[in-house]
Amino acid sequence: MNKNEIFVIYGDQPKEMVLTLLNEMKPEEGLPKESRIGIKPNLVVAKPAASGATTTPELVEGIVEYFQSKGYQNLCIMEGSWVGDRTSRAFKVCGYEAISKKYGIPLIDLQRDGYCERMVDGIKLNICKKMLEIDHLINVPVLKGHCQTNLTCALKNMKGCIPDSEKRRFHTLGLHKPIAHLNKAIRQNLIIVDGLNGDLSFEEGGNPVQMNRIFAGFDPVMIDSYAAHLLGFDLDEIPYIKLAEDLGVGTTKWQEGSIRELNSGRETQIRGRTGKAKFFTQYIEEREACSACYGSLIHALERLRERGELQKVKSRLYIGQYYKNKSMEDGIGVGQCAKGCPRHIPGCPPSAGNIVKFFEEN
Repeated sequence: MNKNEIFVIYGDQPKEMVLTLLNEMKPEEGLPKESRIGIKPNLVVAKPAASGATTTPELVEGIVEYFQSKGYQNLCIMEGSWVGDRTSRAFKVCGYEAISKKYGIPLIDLQRDGYCERMVDGIKLNICKKMLEIDHLINVPVLKGHCQTNLTCALKNMKGCIPDSEKRRFHTLGLHKPIAHLNKAIRQNLIIVDGLNGDLSFEEGGNPVQMNRIFAGFDPVMIDSYAAHLLGFDLDEIPYIKLAEDLGVGTTKWQEGSIRELNSGRETQIRGRTGKAKFFTQYIEEREACSACYGSLIHALERLRERGELQKVKSRLYIGQYYKNKSMEDGIGVGQCAKGCPRHIPGCPPSAGNIVKFFEEN
């Protein structure tokens, strides 16, 4: 297997596609049969894959079938959903409980796990214990946009491997630097990207774009560089990719010649991104906001827009941990951290429904 290649397959049958991909890649070469293999999907919220937010379960099912057929029996599926949701609920809603029962493999809820402290180039990181016990990590992210980092794919998907308290702290550190350092602490052995149905503007889904592709490789930095290219981003727009390269996690240097397409899929080109989250930034003053809180606000503004009621937002909306214990002279605070504003929408995180209700009643 060539570690510098990115394998791509097009279609709309995820299980068959990933089996074809793996048979071509042969990622098990040199991997002892007793290895503890962890499969890490993106189940950030309890929403079906059709929403554009979470990893397609049939894709993971194909991965499990492939490795079991090669004699690997020590597999598990591991995830820690974001602070605003429960992993156990996501496992059920997203179809992973059914996979667990069918193939007899455990589901590891990292939200319920302990953690170990690691120092990575001067930055202290708390990482879930179960993740550090894995011999071989298969990362199965969704190719999708993100309202704060523009892209979430291989590197950012590792944020599900840290406790909730650490997820909050990552936002105070600016996301990009801790994400890069986290990927030096956790080694990904194989990345299989779900590019079937991702939301190209927002990590919580709602604007899915049919992309009909899966791509895979062994270098998460190269994978994310290619993913950024697919979505039309320059690497400067996603700082954690180059930061990870600087830390020795991988390389951003992929070439067209290193892209190995297993079939023809030119008719499934990405049709562009909606830019929903970017549109709403004209209303928001965001600093160090957690994704769950920020996501609720974006959803609420989208609901107001759909109802023709965005004109009710007449003050700047302050959101994020930066505003904790600060008194503001104007504006509306969203979430517990911004309660120092003259008007305040409570919650940690607040629900989109409560935010909408606030504007409809005020």
